[in-house]
Amino acid sequence: MQTLTRSVCYCKCLPLSDRGGNCCSTHLIDGDGTFNVAGLENFMKEVKLAECGLSYAVVSIMGPQSSGKSTLLNHLFGTNFREMDAFKGRHVLVKLLSQTTKGIWMARCAGIEPCTIVMDLEGTDGRERGEDDTAFEKQSALFALAVSDIVLINMWCHDIGREQAANKPLLKTVFQVMMRLFSPRKTTLMFVIRDKTRTPLENLEPVLREDIQKIWDSVPKPQAHKETPLSEFFNVEVVALSSYEEKEEQFIEQVATLRQRFFHSIAPGGLAGDRRGVVPASGFSFSAQEIWRVIKENKDLDLPAHKVMVATVRCEEIANEKLSSFVANEDWCELERAVESHPVPGFGKKLSSILNDRLSQYDAEATYFEEGVRFAKRKQLEEKLLQLVQPAYLSMLGHIRSGTLDKFKEAFDNALNGGQGFAKAARDCTESYMKVFDEGSRDASIKQANWESGKVRDKLRRDMDAHVAAVRTAKLSELATSYEAKLKEALSGPVEALLDGASDDTWPAIRKLLRRETESAVSGLSVALSGFEMDELTRDKMLSRLAITPEEWFTSLFSQDSDSMPRVWTGKEDIRAITKAARTSSLKLLSVMAAIRLDDDADNIENTLALALVDSKTGAATNKSTASLDRLASSTWEEVPASKTLITPEASRRNNNWLPPPWAIVALIVLGYNEFITLLRNPLYLLVIFVAFLLSKALWVQLDISGEFRHGALPGLLSLSTRFLPTVMNLLRRLAEEGQEPQAPGPQRNPSQAANSSRSGAYDHSDLSSSASSEVVSLDNGTEYSSSSIHDKGK
Repeated sequence: MQTLTRSVCYCKCLPLSDRGGNCCSTHLIDGDGTFNVAGLENFMKEVKLAECGLSYAVVSIMGPQSSGKSTLLNHLFGTNFREMDAFKGRHVLVKLLSQTTKGIWMARCAGIEPCTIVMDLEGTDGRERGEDDTAFEKQSALFALAVSDIVLINMWCHDIGREQAANKPLLKTVFQVMMRLFSPRKTTLMFVIRDKTRTPLENLEPVLREDIQKIWDSVPKPQAHKETPLSEFFNVEVVALSSYEEKEEQFIEQVATLRQRFFHSIAPGGLAGDRRGVVPASGFSFSAQEIWRVIKENKDLDLPAHKVMVATVRCEEIANEKLSSFVANEDWCELERAVESHPVPGFGKKLSSILNDRLSQYDAEATYFEEGVRFAKRKQLEEKLLQLVQPAYLSMLGHIRSGTLDKFKEAFDNALNGGQGFAKAARDCTESYMKVFDEGSRDASIKQANWESGKVRDKLRRDMDAHVAAVRTAKLSELATSYEAKLKEALSGPVEALLDGASDDTWPAIRKLLRRETESAVSGLSVALSGFEMDELTRDKMLSRLAITPEEWFTSLFSQDSDSMPRVWTGKEDIRAITKAARTSSLKLLSVMAAIRLDDDADNIENTLALALVDSKTGAATNKSTASLDRLASSTWEEVPASKTLITPEASRRNNNWLPPPWAIVALIVLGYNEFITLLRNPLYLLVIFVAFLLSKALWVQLDISGEFRHGALPGLLSLSTRFLPTVMNLLRRLAEEGQEPQAPGPQRNPSQAANSSRSGAYDHSDLSSSASSEVVSLDNGTEYSSSSIHDKGK
């Protein structure tokens, strides 16, 4: 048998005045039991069943074959099911070319509210299927009971009270399949007695109800329903109609009266007013398909579980539809693109409105499905929607945070430039712009989401605090550096002048100047720090740091050379040359420069230097001078801490003591004995060594090798490499020039004097430091002498 895959829409004018409207029909299940899915979908679209929600009713009719079921439905509901009457030849109907209905047909009742769907089932006890083929009969009966609110059972009047009546197998079938429903819906069974005789309905109805009860009692029931009355599952109604063929007008009038009972049939007090387990209209197609599938598989039909299953599938379908429509929504797409690059005013309100539209649409379409399933699927839909929009929300918060931070930095800088105290400016700006962020985050909040902006807010606060801390550190460092520079500037000129005129009052004057300038600097810094509202410990530490700065400055002043390079006192330095470079040649300046004296403690540096240097040079080797020389062997001055020592006592002594240690001299004599004997045996070696010594000494002095290596080996080698060859050439040129000069007339000098004179001339050109540098000594009478002046006086 060919399956019909489309629904047919046609209209039939009813003879009654209230008949009207269009009716649509489709072959729902064909005679082979194939479910017409496409036909049902088209049927639902044409009648707009999905829009009805729960406001619809399903009526089905079953009964013996050729009992006039289709004729009754056509007159009762305005349908156009296949009739065995005069309409047969006047309509082209998409039905099988047989005299009976095959399978199950479905149509919409014309002109009845609410929307009522009627199903015409294949007749029972049909000759086409044979006596033993009752499987489809039971399947179609179970399907009708599972989906229908009202079931019309068409029966002949003469079968009432008969044991072998044609309706009894039908009733047994109905009651037996009812037991396969775990929790059957409350169904109205309307027994329609056809071709009523003269026997009044009041007499027929009790007999019919008694037959119905006997059949119910005889049907095997599960243990849970053994004592369950018939009224628990069915509402039984009985009506009687005259013969359509013999009393057509009376039949039509009776049908019109019966038709009125189907108006508002689902309202309280109506034919199906107490129905339960109704599937929402939008899920009817899927529900019918699943019910038929379970029935065909010969499984027990659990209607409550089926209801949950239908609700689950349909609610999920609705949720997916709303999710897809949200993703494709132009307003959302535009909002998402915009928030990626910049903040969007009214972001939260706009997005909440779009989300609310989709959720409201879901609620409207899923409102009649099982409550638990509906809410669960709504929650899932809401979670998926929020998951989609969360990145955009976080981007919006990021824009608000970065924008607020930039405005905070600008306002903070302006407040500081305007003269506002640092701590107050930081506090006011932080509070103000945290409120700005809170307002922005509220504007961006989504009504459907319970998202907190706390993490982003904390990040903003940390960024603000970090900026304040960085600016605070920079400002404090700037203040400290500024006041240190001012203090150094205030001290450098006067201190240099005082040191140039070194005297007994030098250090007291320096101390007085230091106290005055330090107090002034500390006072100014203290006022500047008041705006920072720092704790006393930190404040005192900064002030004390400024107070000790002069002492560090004095140390750096005396510990660096003229090139601002660190001066390393190794004992090889020429103290006298350094003193001369400092523009002074007095012992008084040497004693003044030996240590820092910023306190009032007395010391014996001057006396120690005078006794050690002056007395030893003049030959007054007394016990007192010997003791002073011993003091110079120490690494510190007496009563002077090492931290305040600028020139150590042993530096001067080591500078004057050019000889190697005694043990080195003994080692040279012992280890060089063989070389010494070789020299004695070959006098020519002595001459060569002597000439080499003179040339080496001259080069040593000319190149100032000790001075070149003062700042390190590498700088010394580089300097000597550039000066060595020119110096050698210059020295040879001078020797050549002196050899060519004519001898002046005069008395003949002895050879020894000539040799001495020649050596003296060589030494004059070498500018040796031992003869060119003058030793500064101060005698008790205050007269200054140099070694050259003493030599002249000796002459």
